Amino acid sequence: MSPEKGKVIEVACPCCRAVLWVEASTGSVVKSEKAAKKKESFDELLLKEKKKKEGFETKFEATADLEKQKLAKAKEKFEKALGKLDEPEER
Repeated sequence: MSPEKGKVIEVACPCCRAVLWVEASTGSVVKSEKAAKKKESFDELLLKEKKKKEGFETKFEATADLEKQKLAKAKEKFEKALGKLDEPEER
Protein backbone atom coordinates (compact mmCIF):
# COMPACT_ATOMS: atom_id res chain seq x y z
CA MET A 1 0.00 0.00 0.00
CA SER A 2 1.43 3.41 -1.01
CA PRO A 3 1.73 6.19 1.56
CA GLU A 4 -0.50 8.43 -0.61
CA LYS A 5 -3.46 6.00 -0.52
CA GLY A 6 -6.26 7.41 1.61
CA LYS A 7 -4.55 10.78 2.11
CA VAL A 8 -6.96 13.71 1.87
CA ILE A 9 -5.82 17.23 0.98
CA GLU A 10 -7.78 20.30 2.03
CA VAL A 11 -7.88 23.08 -0.60
CA ALA A 12 -9.37 26.56 -0.09
CA CYS A 13 -10.46 28.63 -3.10
CA PRO A 14 -8.81 32.08 -2.98
CA CYS A 15 -11.80 33.72 -4.72
CA CYS A 16 -14.90 32.40 -3.00
CA ARG A 17 -13.27 30.89 0.11
CA ALA A 18 -14.99 27.53 -0.47
CA VAL A 19 -13.12 24.51 0.91
CA LEU A 20 -12.63 21.22 -0.96
CA TRP A 21 -11.28 17.98 0.45
CA VAL A 22 -9.57 16.00 -2.33
CA GLU A 23 -8.34 12.41 -2.15
CA ALA A 24 -4.68 12.50 -3.19
CA SER A 25 -4.49 9.13 -4.92
CA THR A 26 -7.58 9.50 -7.15
CA GLY A 27 -7.99 13.29 -7.33
CA SER A 28 -11.68 12.97 -6.52
CA VAL A 29 -13.48 15.46 -4.32
CA VAL A 30 -14.46 13.82 -1.05
CA LYS A 31 -16.27 16.79 0.49
CA SER A 32 -16.98 20.44 -0.30
CA GLU A 33 -18.11 23.29 1.90
CA LYS A 34 -19.26 26.76 0.88
CA ALA A 35 -17.73 29.72 2.64
CA ALA A 36 -19.82 31.61 5.16
CA LYS A 37 -21.26 34.81 3.71
CA LYS A 38 -20.35 38.10 5.30
CA LYS A 39 -23.34 39.99 6.68
CA GLU A 40 -23.60 43.46 5.19
CA SER A 41 -25.27 46.42 6.82
CA PHE A 42 -28.26 48.14 5.26
CA ASP A 43 -26.15 51.24 4.51
CA GLU A 44 -23.54 49.13 2.69
CA LEU A 45 -26.25 47.48 0.59
CA LEU A 46 -27.77 50.88 -0.30
CA LEU A 47 -24.35 52.21 -1.31
CA LYS A 48 -23.70 49.13 -3.45
CA GLU A 49 -27.06 49.52 -5.22
CA LYS A 50 -26.44 53.24 -5.80
CA LYS A 51 -23.08 52.46 -7.44
CA LYS A 52 -24.71 49.77 -9.55
CA LYS A 53 -27.40 52.23 -10.68
CA GLU A 54 -24.77 54.83 -11.61
CA GLY A 55 -22.93 52.20 -13.59
CA PHE A 56 -26.10 51.37 -15.55
CA GLU A 57 -26.67 55.05 -16.32
CA THR A 58 -23.11 55.43 -17.58
CA LYS A 59 -23.40 52.33 -19.75
CA PHE A 60 -26.72 53.53 -21.14
CA GLU A 61 -25.27 56.93 -22.07
CA ALA A 62 -22.25 55.28 -23.71
CA THR A 63 -24.54 52.97 -25.69
CA ALA A 64 -26.71 55.89 -26.79
CA ASP A 65 -23.62 57.81 -27.97
CA LEU A 66 -22.40 54.76 -29.87
CA GLU A 67 -25.77 54.40 -31.60
CA LYS A 68 -25.68 58.10 -32.57
CA GLN A 69 -22.22 57.60 -34.09
CA LYS A 70 -23.42 54.53 -36.01
CA LEU A 71 -26.41 56.48 -37.34
CA ALA A 72 -24.18 59.38 -38.44
CA LYS A 73 -21.85 56.97 -40.28
CA ALA A 74 -24.80 55.27 -41.95
CA LYS A 75 -26.22 58.66 -43.08
CA GLU A 76 -22.80 59.64 -44.40
CA LYS A 77 -22.48 56.42 -46.40
CA PHE A 78 -26.04 56.83 -47.69
CA GLU A 79 -25.36 60.41 -48.83
CA LYS A 80 -22.15 59.25 -50.53
CA ALA A 81 -24.03 56.47 -52.33
CA LEU A 82 -26.74 58.93 -53.45
CA GLY A 83 -24.05 61.28 -54.73
CA LYS A 84 -22.60 58.51 -56.88
CA LEU A 85 -26.03 57.85 -58.41
CA ASP A 86 -26.46 61.53 -59.36
CA GLU A 87 -23.08 61.74 -61.14
CA PRO A 88 -23.12 60.83 -64.84
CA GLU A 89 -21.01 57.84 -65.82
CA GLU A 90 -17.80 58.69 -67.66
CA ARG A 91 -16.65 56.50 -70.58
